[in-house]
Amino acid sequence: MTQTDQRDLGDSDSPLEDELEDAFNRMIGEGTQRLHRPWREVLTTGFFGGTEVAMGVLAYLSVLNATHNPLLAGLAFSIGFLALLLGRSELFTEGFLVPVTTVVAKRASVGQLLKLWSGTLVANLVGGWLIMWLVMTAFPKLQAQTIESAQHYVEAPPSAETLALGLLGGMVITLMTRMQHGTDSVPGKIAAAVAGAFLLAGLQMFHSILDSLLIFGALISGGAPFGYLDWLAWFGYTAPANVVGGLLLVTLLRLIRSKDRLKEERDHAES
Repeated sequence: MTQTDQRDLGDSDSPLEDELEDAFNRMIGEGTQRLHRPWREVLTTGFFGGTEVAMGVLAYLSVLNATHNPLLAGLAFSIGFLALLLGRSELFTEGFLVPVTTVVAKRASVGQLLKLWSGTLVANLVGGWLIMWLVMTAFPKLQAQTIESAQHYVEAPPSAETLALGLLGGMVITLMTRMQHGTDSVPGKIAAAVAGAFLLAGLQMFHSILDSLLIFGALISGGAPFGYLDWLAWFGYTAPANVVGGLLLVTLLRLIRSKDRLKEERDHAES
């Protein structure tokens, strides 16, 4: 009996192992497709990811302005994550679990991973800035709330607290991705998006893209007591914290759990 037959036989006695195997195969299949795209597709999906998250930011600001309750506003922000899910666009911080697993499995290269990360990050910010310009122009009554919300992030000095908020922000978005890839159920994927939005926006964790759009909105309004260099200084420690949180607190554990399957994928790629 071959090793594959033994694994399949063992999996047939364990529904949990079957589900994990299916989730692993979905990740590898999706990751291979995402990492082998040309620049045009990477930038396009990243641009739409930024615009769709900006719609979630609009919902967040509207509810926060009306209720002053960040938990309710966090639920409203889930519109942005639902748009990402159903529209199949892409967010920079969603690029940790699936693409990294694919690279470790040797289905793609580190260079392709860096292309995905850099292209998606820049496109997210450009698309998000554009929509935030429209939002601030269309809804001037939200400008004061936007400035107040942005100050919570951009004026926070680097500290153990802000570092922890950045690590948790990366963890939450990567955990959301893991939950969505762990099921074929559309309602299940939607529930994961709502849960991720509630934790991330409702608890005001530090997220390099979401919070950047709030800061952009405040800057566009013209009344912000800070500038783009202040945003860049904040972004300079928040983005790495998100990456570390997503990679170490979720992705690494998933790689350890799937080490046997990863070895098989690498052996197959090298044969």
